[in-house]
Amino acid sequence: MIKILFKLAIFLVAFNAVGQNSLEAIIKNAEDKMPLLGANAVVSGTDIGATANIDGEVTLTKIPNGKQTIVFSFVGFASEEITLDFPRATQDTLEIFLEPGGEEMEEVIIQSTRSRRSIADLPTRVEVISGEELTEKGNMKPGDIRMLLNETTGIQTQQTSAISGNSSIRIQGLDGKYTQLLKDGYPLYSGFSGGLSLLQIVPLDLQQVEVIKGSSSTLYGGGAIAGLVNLISKTPGEERELNFMLNATSALGLDLSGFYADTYGKLGTTVFASYNLGSPYDPADIGLTAIPEFNRYTINPRVFYEFSENTKLDVGVNTTVEERTGGNIAYLEGEDVEDPFFERNNTARTTLQSGFEHSWNDDNRFNLKNSFSFFDREIQTGDYIFAGNQFASYNEASVVLGGDKMEWIGGLNLWVDSFEQDILTDAPVVDYEHLTYGAFVQNNWRATDWFQLESGLRTDYQNEYGWFVLPRISAMFTISDAITTRIGGGMGYKTPSVFTEDAERLQFRNVMPIDVSTTQAENSIGGNFDINYRTELFETIEFTSNTLFFYTKIDKPIILENTAEGVFEYLQPNGFVESRGIEANLKFGYKDFKLFTGYTYADVDRTENGNTFEMPLVSKHRLNNVLMYEQHEKLKIGLEGYYFSPQQLSDGATGQEYWIFGLMMEKLWEDFSIFLNFENFTDTRQTRFDSIYTGSISNPQFRDIYAPVDGFVVNGGIKLFL
Repeated sequence: MIKILFKLAIFLVAFNAVGQNSLEAIIKNAEDKMPLLGANAVVSGTDIGATANIDGEVTLTKIPNGKQTIVFSFVGFASEEITLDFPRATQDTLEIFLEPGGEEMEEVIIQSTRSRRSIADLPTRVEVISGEELTEKGNMKPGDIRMLLNETTGIQTQQTSAISGNSSIRIQGLDGKYTQLLKDGYPLYSGFSGGLSLLQIVPLDLQQVEVIKGSSSTLYGGGAIAGLVNLISKTPGEERELNFMLNATSALGLDLSGFYADTYGKLGTTVFASYNLGSPYDPADIGLTAIPEFNRYTINPRVFYEFSENTKLDVGVNTTVEERTGGNIAYLEGEDVEDPFFERNNTARTTLQSGFEHSWNDDNRFNLKNSFSFFDREIQTGDYIFAGNQFASYNEASVVLGGDKMEWIGGLNLWVDSFEQDILTDAPVVDYEHLTYGAFVQNNWRATDWFQLESGLRTDYQNEYGWFVLPRISAMFTISDAITTRIGGGMGYKTPSVFTEDAERLQFRNVMPIDVSTTQAENSIGGNFDINYRTELFETIEFTSNTLFFYTKIDKPIILENTAEGVFEYLQPNGFVESRGIEANLKFGYKDFKLFTGYTYADVDRTENGNTFEMPLVSKHRLNNVLMYEQHEKLKIGLEGYYFSPQQLSDGATGQEYWIFGLMMEKLWEDFSIFLNFENFTDTRQTRFDSIYTGSISNPQFRDIYAPVDGFVVNGGIKLFL
């Protein structure tokens, strides 16, 4: 009997071994035949998968008998599927060649550079948030893009209003006015319209976000001294896309968004719509809102028409309407409050944009685009009202010529920006009308396999501040398959504007118009140097690192000063601002686990008349840590931890250091997913360890906001893919 059982056990083991097969493959780039470190191979419909090592080698084990479909994929490359019958007749190693140009968009046009070269081949350092990372950030904050940007190394979204939530983007510690915010390459958010921009951009229709740090003035103008952020919208693909998201929060917030994209022969369309609701929320129980009451509606239809394979047109309109009120929470909840404090923002934003492209071949094309943006905003606090309307228009014609070795980009643009204030008081109005004429040229030269050079020159004429000549140069050195470096720098400028973070904090009350005759444009010079390295540790762990060293100097910065009792003026003392530091990003990958760690060191000082001061609201040391567990298209779990070092405050005090932790989960099925996010679950709030205002609740004098004020918030919802 024992012998029979022993033989049966041997048979079962042998049978099981026959039914558990293996497959070895080498995954390479179809263009240069180089191995793709980090490429993935998955047996479709199973949990069986593996990641390629530094030589592109990947091994799949425990593959069941029968016909199986193997999916090979890599970021920025089109996926490849093959069907094999297991057990195979031979055990040869397969060679898989992936073509550039996948959904993650690494190999398509990066609009911030206008080149068709891959991100990895560009001398300009471009950081892209796309694909699953963009989806994960959208789950955490579906109503706006603040979290998406704030959790990026080197970027801090600075809250400028304690009660409205208004925020700005700070890159490498520099004020938000030095960052240019684009949508599909159109500079729509600036001046008065930039005030609430981060709060009014919903991420569901975004395909990717491109970030360039440091002076980026050649292609997009002088405002990008600290860098630019380009938000890229989704476009119609080969298959119809219909997505919906419903999200609710423990702070009684609600987000409902929908996105539709399809093609009908030569015609394509996308439609994005969202409704976002916020309820007054006071987790500190101090009587003031940490999250204001708001209602926002957004609708963005676009039409795409393909006259031929080489000639395309797209036209769209984006409309956002919002009512936002923060302040005394009892007053907002309908109670009878004597002399309540509140800040109400009513905004209406409408943008019309169109783009035309004609290509002679894959390398040569002509682009024409224009946008018209209308923005109305009324700010009311107590009996004080500031209101006005802004019109902005951007028009550009550009051409791309050349080939793989040499590429030229040139163009002309006209930027119109005007503001007209409603006359409600006897105070001087801050009206302006700015016209900027620009011409630019850029050359991308692939000199050798190991050296590439990008050089550019922009010349602008601004109707009030005259001529500006802005050179820029970047170079990339491919030292080995594992190591590349980039070095570059350029010049920029920023014309003075009354609409800055400092004036936003005052609701523009008693802020005097800028005296053009006594001020000059701010000029800058800066440079970056970065090192990229990738390898495989212990033959099992993917490892990539990027270290960036940066420096920017801004001459004669415009400063808002209290020059008389309750009167504020923009002055230009003799001095400069310097930002210097390091960004380090590390990524580890092991099977279904990924660990991202980022560190930012930003030392930002202002020198005035020989005296040097530390710039306020700059976290000199920051840590970004994200641990992800992901089963492909089935389950995602992420744990985040962010550290902010003490910050210098405007009143001379020093803010406390703090950590923020978050936990997100998403379970995916074929047609829908359910997500749950525990944001700031340690309830880190400035009101727990510091004050946010002085004076009475009827007339609060707000201090700098350097830490979260909304605390622990749970949000969750459902996404439908129809």
